[in-house]
Amino acid sequence: MRVTLGGHHVPGFDAAHREQTGRYPGPAAAWQPVHTVYVPADRFDRHTVASWGQTALGLLEGHLPGDAETAEVFGLPAGLAADVRGRVARKLAAEPVEDLRIDFEDGYGVRPGAEEDAHAERAAEAVAAMRADGTLPRRWGLRVKSFADGDPGRSLRTLDGFLTGVTGRAGGLPDGFTITFPKVLMEAYLRQFTAFLPSLEDGLGLARGTLRFEMQVEAPQTVMFLLRSPDLVPSLGGRLAAAHFGVFDYTAACGLPPAEQRLDHPVCDHAREVMRTALAGTGVELSDGSLAASPASDATEDVHALWRAHAAMTRHSLRHGFYQGWDMHPSHLVSRYAAVYAFHLADRDAHAGRVRAWEARRDAGGGVMDEPATVKTLLAALARARDALGEPTPG
Repeated sequence: MRVTLGGHHVPGFDAAHREQTGRYPGPAAAWQPVHTVYVPADRFDRHTVASWGQTALGLLEGHLPGDAETAEVFGLPAGLAADVRGRVARKLAAEPVEDLRIDFEDGYGVRPGAEEDAHAERAAEAVAAMRADGTLPRRWGLRVKSFADGDPGRSLRTLDGFLTGVTGRAGGLPDGFTITFPKVLMEAYLRQFTAFLPSLEDGLGLARGTLRFEMQVEAPQTVMFLLRSPDLVPSLGGRLAAAHFGVFDYTAACGLPPAEQRLDHPVCDHAREVMRTALAGTGVELSDGSLAASPASDATEDVHALWRAHAAMTRHSLRHGFYQGWDMHPSHLVSRYAAVYAFHLADRDAHAGRVRAWEARRDAGGGVMDEPATVKTLLAALARARDALGEPTPG
């Protein structure tokens, strides 16, 4: 090929490309749970996960006895309802909780120091026992108190005591651990928390980089510094694993009336879109928030009403590309898994067909002409479906 210029070197490109790959490594390759279950530390013990599963399974069997009820409550075709209900029942029996967080913050409250120390110690004992029993979820951890409360020493002491107790009893730190760091009103709090972790790792004999955390986005101030701080993730040295949206603190901070403090409010959609934009390509996972409600009574109509509301919120998150959320009550496990399974099963075959059509260099059904970026999204959706449904990767 003839060219006009002999050399095509771009000055500064190598440095810019290194910066790009460092700042935007792409999505995390690891499995991501579909939810995080929060349990107040004073109510947590080694049987909590099993108890949640048994309670949820009892609710399923008592209030959703067959496929017809499943179809009606969750708005599913009969064939899909049968598949979804069977999957939910098996999941609740085998692995009711994918990600567990022992809560020392809002769900726990402010206690005397000696009382919180005792609960951290008991929580560590329970985690070590669950690890020995094989019942510790694939992901687990604790939520510490916020630095915004004005007492970072209390937050760090609980983390230190808890991890000292776990590693001492379990002979190391079980896989899947993470820390939830709430109410990040100041960007400086993230750097201060990050700076503490290497010393704790050294003291516990853990490899550097073992302790990672997820920040909670619960205030307009946090949204603002996400927008103005493009170097935030690199500056935390790989410690930031995820960002979780906190719907009730956020909507309260925005001045919304109580009836409008809901996950699908437009101000929440805006905050989540900022999270997505600010953290795109960084490998930081995103999680949505929760529905702070349980069945109003044991009556079937009240249980069904809760499931419909929770499933609707879960579907809203899924449609907006947030594939993880919080669950706060055993009843949520039923609607969480039902909504997630239905979402992935509904389009999985169509997605696979479009990928096959693209690979064969032909149009998909209905005249669809997919672009490479769309095919990449389809492949990601298929991988996410396999993970959520607990199915093996082909080949």
